[in-house]
Amino acid sequence: MSKRETFLRTVCKKNRENFLLFIQLHKDKAEPFDVEEVVQEMPRDQRQTLWGKLALLLQDVLQELPEESREEGMEAAADPKHVMAVVDGVTLVASASLNVLQEGDSYSALLETAHRLHAVLESLPVSEAPLQIHILTLCETWWKKSLKEKEKFGRTAFLAALQKSFTLKKPGVEIQRVWSLHDVLLSLDFTSEDNKQATDLLLQCFQFPNFIKNDDGKRFLVFLFSWDVGFIPMIHGTVKNGLEFYSKTRTAHITEIYFRAWKKASGDFLEQIESSCVQDLMRCAILLSRSSPVFDKVRQIVNYFHKKKSCPRVEKMLYHLYKPVLWRALSAPNFEVRANAALLFAEAFPLHDPEQNCSNMDKTIQKQLDTAMELLNDTHPTVRSSATLGVCKVLAKFWELFPPTIITDFLKKMMELATDSSSADVRCSVFKSLPIVLENPLSHPILEKLLPTLKYSLHDSSEKVRAAFVDVLIKGKEVRALKFWDVCQTDHLLTRLAIDTHPVSKRIVDLLFKSFFPVSEPEREWCCRCITLIQMNPAAARKFYHYAAQHTASSNILNLMLAIRRVLNSCIQKNSELSEINDSNKENSAADPLLDTVTVARLLEVVVIMWKTVEKALKRNEDARKYMFSKFGNVMSKYFQAFEDEQCTAPLVQLASFMPPAAVPTFSCGVLSRLRRMDSGAAPAQYSQLLHCMCSWGLCADVLELTTDWLSDALPKHGDKGNANRKVRIQETVEAKPDLALTYLEYLFNHTSTREKVLSVGEGPLKQLHTVLGNWQSVLNSHLSSASEDPERPEVETSLRVFMYHGRLSAHLQHNFSEGRDYLLSTERVASWVAEEVLPFMAKPSNQEDSEDSETTQRLAAKITESFLTVCRDVILVGLADKAFKDQILHLCLLTLVSGAGYLCVPAVLHILKEVVTDAFVPEENERDLENQEDPTSFNLGVVAKIFQVIIELLARRLRKEPEEGKQLCQAAVPGLADFLQVAQTWGREPLCGVFSTLFAVIIVEKTHLLQKMSHPEEMITPESVEDMPPLSSVLLSVILKSPCVTRAFLTEVSSTLDSEDISSLNNLASILHVLAVIKHTGQCKVSLKSAAASVQQQLHKHAFTCKDSKDIPRVLYESSVKTLNEILDL
Repeated sequence: MSKRETFLRTVCKKNRENFLLFIQLHKDKAEPFDVEEVVQEMPRDQRQTLWGKLALLLQDVLQELPEESREEGMEAAADPKHVMAVVDGVTLVASASLNVLQEGDSYSALLETAHRLHAVLESLPVSEAPLQIHILTLCETWWKKSLKEKEKFGRTAFLAALQKSFTLKKPGVEIQRVWSLHDVLLSLDFTSEDNKQATDLLLQCFQFPNFIKNDDGKRFLVFLFSWDVGFIPMIHGTVKNGLEFYSKTRTAHITEIYFRAWKKASGDFLEQIESSCVQDLMRCAILLSRSSPVFDKVRQIVNYFHKKKSCPRVEKMLYHLYKPVLWRALSAPNFEVRANAALLFAEAFPLHDPEQNCSNMDKTIQKQLDTAMELLNDTHPTVRSSATLGVCKVLAKFWELFPPTIITDFLKKMMELATDSSSADVRCSVFKSLPIVLENPLSHPILEKLLPTLKYSLHDSSEKVRAAFVDVLIKGKEVRALKFWDVCQTDHLLTRLAIDTHPVSKRIVDLLFKSFFPVSEPEREWCCRCITLIQMNPAAARKFYHYAAQHTASSNILNLMLAIRRVLNSCIQKNSELSEINDSNKENSAADPLLDTVTVARLLEVVVIMWKTVEKALKRNEDARKYMFSKFGNVMSKYFQAFEDEQCTAPLVQLASFMPPAAVPTFSCGVLSRLRRMDSGAAPAQYSQLLHCMCSWGLCADVLELTTDWLSDALPKHGDKGNANRKVRIQETVEAKPDLALTYLEYLFNHTSTREKVLSVGEGPLKQLHTVLGNWQSVLNSHLSSASEDPERPEVETSLRVFMYHGRLSAHLQHNFSEGRDYLLSTERVASWVAEEVLPFMAKPSNQEDSEDSETTQRLAAKITESFLTVCRDVILVGLADKAFKDQILHLCLLTLVSGAGYLCVPAVLHILKEVVTDAFVPEENERDLENQEDPTSFNLGVVAKIFQVIIELLARRLRKEPEEGKQLCQAAVPGLADFLQVAQTWGREPLCGVFSTLFAVIIVEKTHLLQKMSHPEEMITPESVEDMPPLSSVLLSVILKSPCVTRAFLTEVSSTLDSEDISSLNNLASILHVLAVIKHTGQCKVSLKSAAASVQQQLHKHAFTCKDSKDIPRVLYESSVKTLNEILDL
């Protein structure tokens, strides 16, 4: 019996085990049995018998399963794996049969099998993915063979491939399969509800990056434009909705798809693509705001069509599609529409029908040129700017086609717009656009004559105009169109380089770089150009070499520094005949110039500047770094001897700071002595570079020791020295200079680079300094105890500076060295000292005789307290304060305010309150998380509200007792009040609502008191500004009205108080209306203002009857209030 017959007999229910054995042999690559070969060898009648038996086997196997199991994916079958194996085998034989199907074969049994497998496909579980793939392959083959009922099988295979392409990480193969099945769509009815799923999946393809980027995917997407005319608007809508999220690259792919679809389309499809897609994009490019997230992407798509204008078909399409939209937009009332249309007009220029005759085409183009000139004369600067850019693009592209008169007219107009005094944007646009024209060599002769007329644009008031003007000069230099010095003199360029901002300066350096740093010339020439530049403009030279490293290699910068060194050595040699300075005969040259002191100083400055620019490069190249140290280190001592002028000394000291101390031993050994001998009133220029040297050399500890010694020695001595056992490194005797020590500390801690070096010394020396600074509290105690002068006691101002630096150093130490709160405890001890020892001196003098001394002491105590509160504010500001610290400082603030002269510290206390509230602020999204928790900041903020109430009472009391002093105090408190209220209004809830209650109460009480003192009706005047209000109310309202948010919070408090009916008297209501009248004149918070006025109206109506028969002040007050209320409500 042949293998064919044996296999044929197994295709039945009884022999299915043998059937599965044959299938297994087929799958085993080591076995020679192949199902497809067996089927192909069968005669026609035998194949038909096989297909009939296959259909029967599949039917019998599927009938063995209960109906429920088939519906649920066969998971409840007795042996699902066996059933699936048989179904898979049937699928395999059916697929092989399709591959060998011959013309004339009757395949009705095979069709029946395919239908049953198609039905099984819908109910297969995920676990049977291989079987799904085999059935789908069968469906795909059925479609490609164009067999009966292929539409059903093709649709299934197509949709399955489409869905799978969305889920795979690498869907290239599936996208290729989708494209191979794209003809399936032609058999689907777009309007049918049954195909809605297919439509949705097809639209998703336009949002799927892998489809858009893949070549087969692009072909498929292009094909979709030809599926159905009604589908095109849906595609375009999908693209527009996703355009906001497309990258520039993806937009480029979508653009290509649009163009290819248009190019292949014809008839109704072409018309629909042009009207629904291309023309719609044109409208969007015109009508969209430039701030729209899709504006640039729409422009990108439209510009792609503009770039294809060389094709006559595209040119004709643009002409017809732009005709109904562009010309109307160019004269639209909205300036942004005109500006957008101007850009499109320039990019699409010339718009004409290529089928027109020459005469009509010339008229069309002339009309468009006239339109371009009209756009340059537009009333709005944005349109003029866009038209300028567009006209320059047109000139650059079609220069050789335009008559000279047209070119001249346009360029003359450009020159006018370059000096358009009404808009910097227009002037900038001219200079940004001229480089485009310079790209065309034919424009060079005429621009070479016109550009010098714009030379003063280098000094334009607008930075962007100056930068754009220099860009024109750079472009002219690049294309060899003009000599920049003929357009703008070098002196002007250098002057602008010296004083201008970074964007302009770096462009000028780019323009001048080859002139003053000719890299192709010998190094001697570099140095000569450097000297020339210095002599022309020293400030410009400093900036030039600051940016030079951006235009050449670091090695060239180092070579120029060495060349300058040789010139400086030659100067010394000529002056003192020190031939040993130079390393070789090559360095000595009689041709080197003898420079004056000023030029030498400027050369040294240039060396310092260039060293800074290549410092990072030197750190990466240790050999070059050592070489530079060696070269300059050998001559530094001679430089200090030869160049003794102060102008030379400063850059020499800075140059020495770049090198290790061993490279400049003579100088480095004397730096500390120079700092020690410095006068107390020395200017920063005298000591700043010396301190930088010490820090860069890692000798900060020596500076700290010096300052610690001075501060310690300046303290009044009591008994034996506490530091008698300390080692003294410097033997010379120098008087203590505490003021200079503080000056050094201030400089070291105020500059980031030096502060980092000081803090890197470690905790030991800094802690010792901290202890010495803390000991100066005894000096302040003595000043407080005795107002008489003592020559042996340090001055008060020095003591106060030391006191402040003690607090600042505590903050640095807490931040950098303490894991606990060691230095916060130190600050808290100072707070206790202030409360116990300083605040008692702020009380009023007990008798008249001691009043003068007591007043001096009182002022000193206030200064001490204010200084300490300032330090505490900084501690809270940088986030070092914990709850305990803030509690103690708030308590100190309260004690300060209730002391006699506590009002002097009101500004400092307000800053503390502001920082405490800021530090405690909880964002709105976190408020819910804290609703059910005990808020640790609530106590702090309650105290803040109480302290604020005390401050307002103090201000009121001072204004009442000492009006002039009170006004000065209020003005001093205004900045702190404004900052505090700005932060307080962000809470909008307890306990800080009490802040605005306090403000409202004091303003109303003060105004009501003024109304009660009124004795004549003529005195009733409704205020129009804060100046018309009583003194304290005037100050408070001026602060409130500075911020709309604070004003809104205040009005909310007014409405809340009125709604609670806590205020009902006529005088109070009139006072409120006066406040509201002042707010109305500012034009702020109209909604909140009317809400508050409506609340007043409800209360005011209650007084209508009581004031009806009154002839005196109450009636006048009521009538005035009603009139004011009506004005506020616009009745």
